[in-house]
Amino acid sequence: MSTYRNMTVGLALIPIITLIISLVIALNFLGAGPHIPLVFSTAIACLVALKAGYKWDDIEKFMLETMSDGLQALVILLIVGILIGTWIISGVVPTMIYYGLLIISPTVFLAMSYVLTSIVAFATGSSWSTAGTVGIALVGIGQAMNIPLEMVAGTVVAGAYFGDKMSPLSDTTNLGAAISGAQLFEHIKHVVYPLVPSFIITLVLYAVLGFQYGGASIDNEGIDAILNGLSRIFVINPIMLIPPLVVIVSVIKKMPAIPGLFISAFIAALLAMGIQGASLSDVISVAFSGYESHSGSEVIDSLLSRGGMVSMGSIIALVLVAMGFGGIIQKSGMLPLLLDKVLTIAKGVGGLICATVLTGVIAEMLMGSQYLSVIVTGSMYKDRYAEKGLAPKNLSRCVVNSGCTVSPLVPWSNCGAFMAATLGVATLSYAPFAFSCYLTPIISIIIGFIGFTIERIPPAQPET
Repeated sequence: MSTYRNMTVGLALIPIITLIISLVIALNFLGAGPHIPLVFSTAIACLVALKAGYKWDDIEKFMLETMSDGLQALVILLIVGILIGTWIISGVVPTMIYYGLLIISPTVFLAMSYVLTSIVAFATGSSWSTAGTVGIALVGIGQAMNIPLEMVAGTVVAGAYFGDKMSPLSDTTNLGAAISGAQLFEHIKHVVYPLVPSFIITLVLYAVLGFQYGGASIDNEGIDAILNGLSRIFVINPIMLIPPLVVIVSVIKKMPAIPGLFISAFIAALLAMGIQGASLSDVISVAFSGYESHSGSEVIDSLLSRGGMVSMGSIIALVLVAMGFGGIIQKSGMLPLLLDKVLTIAKGVGGLICATVLTGVIAEMLMGSQYLSVIVTGSMYKDRYAEKGLAPKNLSRCVVNSGCTVSPLVPWSNCGAFMAATLGVATLSYAPFAFSCYLTPIISIIIGFIGFTIERIPPAQPET
């Protein structure tokens, strides 16, 4: 559609402002989730589109077309739910946590805390679960060693969000790829380029900070409790690392996400029955409903009680509604009109990438939700990247490396509030020490301006 009926900038702003206000009220004052505010904002977007001259059939088509584009991502989310459940019951996640805990050393505690939380977040695909379990244990250990709690909390937050952004099990990783039109594993491979330099710089900074605490003694009681609990419930063996290796190989071999994840889940199910002694009925139940841990340890139970297809219901509902909202504001001309104003100051590919990252950060600060930051930013810029011949994975990388990465640094966001409440350290206190959370967006912008790893859409091959 070359024109957008009677759409104006004033009308286009109404759904955006409605979304921001309703989210602020719901998230910060009512303690509600983002689903209903997004539904309400979608209804307002429908009214605005009708006001601009569109018929209901047009609006319904906008929503359904966008939703259909995300069906593959929804299937992947369901398989991810299965994968998480089978990885836990098979001992994959417990084994990765167990070996990760063994590497803690007093001499480089801050650096090891960062590495450990990165490993656990990658294994579980959840920054919140990582912070709420292993993160709490690390804060307690750091306190026993007289290390400033804001430093320890900073390493936990930085590691949790680094590992989460690298994990194919992460909902935001899947959402970022889906909303941008990128393949999941292609997105993960592409996001490595800014994340690895950020990881290395952050690790060096933590090592330097940690040298002054190298002579401290460490209280192993909390760690030993977790290690003993895990080894009592599960068979801990390096063979349990095969399913994660399958996922890594799938990424390297450029296998489509759905078969790659399914094969990993299938192998995990075999390990659960062959080594952990689970029955076929147990595996099927966990794949659908998730794993429930009853170890007697609150920390272990909190970390391992998750997964299953059912656990993805909330994020799938959010994705469907968000895609409906995005379809209306995109195809009716609301976003293109607003984007034209933004892009008047963004010149070239570097300017576009810089604008994308800054939009994601601002969206997170305004709306307080990393999911909506991904959705709004991805929807706004998707067509612009295509117009410039840029591969969708360039957009997906910018989307997750902006709003998602800084979300725990925003005190009024759901992520910032969760981390502060969970770790017992104020958001603005640990934020200066969560180095990779703000290094990653900066490096992403630099990469954009120098053109490093910016890939274009390959030219179409003539049919033979």
